Amino acid sequence: MSHPELEGYHGEILEHLRKARARIGNLIRVTSKTGDVHEGYLFPRYQYGDQHHVVLKLRNGYNVGIHLGRTEKIEVIGEGEKPKFTKAPPLPKQFRLPRVSIISTGGTIASRVDYRTGAVEPALSAEELASVVPELESIAEIDAHILYSEYSENLTPEHWTGMAEEAARKISRGADGIIITHGTDTMHYTAAALSFALQHLPVPVILVGAQRSSDRPSSDAATNLTGGTAIAAAADMAAVGVAMHEEISDHHIIAHKGTRVRKCHSSRRDTFKSIETRPLARYDLTTHRLETMDSGTKRDKKRQLTLKPSFDPSAYLLKSYPGFDHRSIDSAIQQGARGIVLEGTGLGHVPRTSYDSISHAVRKDIPVFMTSQTIWGRVDMNVYSTGRDLLNLGVAPLEDMIPETALVKLMWTLAQTKSPDEIRRLMLEPVAGEIIPRTPYLMEEVH
Repeated sequence: MSHPELEGYHGEILEHLRKARARIGNLIRVTSKTGDVHEGYLFPRYQYGDQHHVVLKLRNGYNVGIHLGRTEKIEVIGEGEKPKFTKAPPLPKQFRLPRVSIISTGGTIASRVDYRTGAVEPALSAEELASVVPELESIAEIDAHILYSEYSENLTPEHWTGMAEEAARKISRGADGIIITHGTDTMHYTAAALSFALQHLPVPVILVGAQRSSDRPSSDAATNLTGGTAIAAAADMAAVGVAMHEEISDHHIIAHKGTRVRKCHSSRRDTFKSIETRPLARYDLTTHRLETMDSGTKRDKKRQLTLKPSFDPSAYLLKSYPGFDHRSIDSAIQQGARGIVLEGTGLGHVPRTSYDSISHAVRKDIPVFMTSQTIWGRVDMNVYSTGRDLLNLGVAPLEDMIPETALVKLMWTLAQTKSPDEIRRLMLEPVAGEIIPRTPYLMEEVH
């Protein structure tokens, strides 16, 4: 177990540091058995690191890990200084800039790092944001605050409700655009949720994340925030979108429609892709050119927002696979499911061993819907007998709706009505571009 003054250290190395009376931030000298000397500030470690290395931040800003087995002596040679952050000067007033509200759901919008100690401080005021992302001051008048401090995997439908209500408040107070900073892992779920909750939007609502944290040289945090803010401030559209890198280089930030986007890579900057549709807008980080690509709803601040922020989590998304156990459906029914989305194979298929369970759900007035686990294409359950059998059981195909979007829409639909027939009708009725009547042929499509 580590101690607060020696965060992340444990076991053998912790005992040596305690004997040296060292604390995080102290200036440390480590002498090796071969006579080499390293001096630096004692750096914290993550909780599950090994117990054999001490980590120093050298005076040149680099970190070095030194193995205890090579160490002759550890001594404290200075107390070190507390990290210092200089507050940015107030921004000069610029008239006629759009007003963009930045709502953080992950704890920090951007961070400033003291590269000597490694300490991080969130930058939340307009002045502090400008010190981290100075491009913002020429794009918009910014107000920013934290709504939640959660990793995106911990967000729930209740958080979606809070985000929708907060965005609506900011819009009612005159915001020309909304930015919601969000972890990338579940950002496409939240984007879909806000697409259903915020209807007849007068201005854009753009979710922005980062694949690489702001203390890394390859971070995409500042560029994503810059491009996302430019899109929220000035793009001639009014929709929920996800704005991230279009390619791995720092050339363009592209906004994808909230109901037609997926995270497609665990770590690449260009992880988000538009599925079966063109993106909403593109911002060139070099030329600052903003291109609105979507021909849908235009920006209109006179338009009256309709807020429908409620979600019912009694929805299940079940993925079919070879050997799929029908008891997953039975369990969902027993747990109180009010609706089920099946993520079928190909054109919308599940094993025949699950037919009885599906039939049982339908008889209990639990609507069952079908999506495809393929990334591109749409469900067509009239091609094979398997699909026709499922149609006869009462399974409703959801055309080309993305499975994650279908789950979110089902949660939203369940909160709008108790009627199984009305649930089926709403699920099949396009609300926010989640269903495209005809699959377009896209030359730029990435497979």
